[in-house]
Formats: sequence, C-alpha cells, structure tokens
Amino acid sequence: IWQALANGGGFTPLCLQLIRTGEASGSLDTMLENLARHHSEQTHQQADNLATLLEPMMLVVTGTIVGVLVVAMYLPIFHLGDAISGMGG
Repeated sequence: IWQALANGGGFTPLCLQLIRTGEASGSLDTMLENLARHHSEQTHQQADNLATLLEPMMLVVTGTIVGVLVVAMYLPIFHLGDAISGMGG
C-alpha cells in the first residue's frame, strides 16, 4: 500500500513511513490509528493558532464598525445644534 501512496503523492514522509512500518510489522491498523490521531492533533493546533491570530483582527474590525456607527448617529445631532444656534444668534 505504501508504494502506491508514495507514487500517488500528497502524503508526508511520516505518513508513508508509518504505513510502511505498519505493513511490515502486521500492525497497520494501529499505525493508521496513530496517524489519524497525529493529524487530528495537528489540525486542532492549527485551528487554535488561526483563532489566536484572527481574534485581534476581528476585535479591530468590530470596534471600527461600532465607531463608524456612533459617529454616524451623533454627527447629525451636532449639525442640528449648530443650525439651531445659528438661527438664534
């Protein structure tokens, strides 16, 4: 199996070595379980790293949106105050 996977490409040397060792020792099922666990842990770690990077950016984007909305709400009120003071004086 490992030769076909090696020829097909797309597998890391670690994957191929574990599959080759599993075939040779007759414990391919155990090696595949270990490989699945390894890839699962790697995927979770990468997802955690991505979340750590995205959190500050999302906070800045959310803060910017809230800031723009606050300015958009209060700017007409300030202009209204200027218009009223201009009429009276």
